[in-house]
Amino acid sequence: MPFSRRSLEIDPSREVERIVAALRETVNGVMRRRGGVLGISGGVDSSVVLGLCVRAFGPHNVTALMLPEKDSDPESERLARKVAAHFGVEPVLENITPVLDGFGCYRRRDEAIQRVFPEYNAASGYKAKIVLPQNLLDDDTLNFFSLTIVTPQGEEKTKRLPLREYYQIVAASNFKQRTRMAMLYYHAELRNFAVIGTSNKNEHAQGFFVKYGDGGVDIQPIAHLLKTQIYQLARYLDVPEEIQQRPPTTDTYSAPSTQQEFFFRLPFSTMDVLWYAQEHGVPAAEAAQVMGLEEIQVQRAYNDFTRKQRTTEYLRLSPVFLSPPPEAPE
Repeated sequence: MPFSRRSLEIDPSREVERIVAALRETVNGVMRRRGGVLGISGGVDSSVVLGLCVRAFGPHNVTALMLPEKDSDPESERLARKVAAHFGVEPVLENITPVLDGFGCYRRRDEAIQRVFPEYNAASGYKAKIVLPQNLLDDDTLNFFSLTIVTPQGEEKTKRLPLREYYQIVAASNFKQRTRMAMLYYHAELRNFAVIGTSNKNEHAQGFFVKYGDGGVDIQPIAHLLKTQIYQLARYLDVPEEIQQRPPTTDTYSAPSTQQEFFFRLPFSTMDVLWYAQEHGVPAAEAAQVMGLEEIQVQRAYNDFTRKQRTTEYLRLSPVFLSPPPEAPE
């Protein structure tokens, strides 16, 4: 089939049937677990996985956890409750703010922010987020992160983020995903369930996840599907329209931030088609013609995909076990 914008179209009914069968075989048959636990955030990925799990195990063998903390958007909990009710699951609320306080998550993060913006004070209503340049197709700018703070009056200020401060903010923020992972495993072990992941292919292959955080699960049922394909499943599974229309967010930083703004740098409708083209060996010139772009723009996207996959390969590695030393000859 010639490459086109429709190359990403799948048969959602067949794919749902295949994933549901694989969930049953893997979780019930191989892992010997009775059902599944997953975190729900009011986003389309976790909503689709919830629908798949309900089909695979039944609503009474699915535990859906809402895991907010003080930086979370209240809209996330509202939408999570809505999709849980839609699929007949009673959600469980676990607020992880006290745990994060104990880890020093907010204190360690704010120390780094204040080295860049001394006036920053979360207690006074300041908010913050990390962003990337958004002109990927038009400029060869690398993935240089900037820090944006929002004052209590709504004024935004942005500065290039030094590496030391970037590492500290990310390391402190990653307590959030790792705490959620620990809570998911508590509820899974309490019920003899498996932990079900909600990462899509964009997130897993490009490294938009936390190792042993949201990447620490027993099975990843949608990590082979691009975001635009997840939306196809969402329509088939009748995920509430409000969730399907919600812009994908990180819901990690106190200031609102979309996934495009923080990491991907492209809208999914463009990125997914170009990524498919690159994976299937479509020349940049041909992809540019299909997408109405210039060849250099497509090449910039190809380069960004390759760079992200290469620099985040560590995240996808399993623990390395060293071989035993050779036995001494007798």
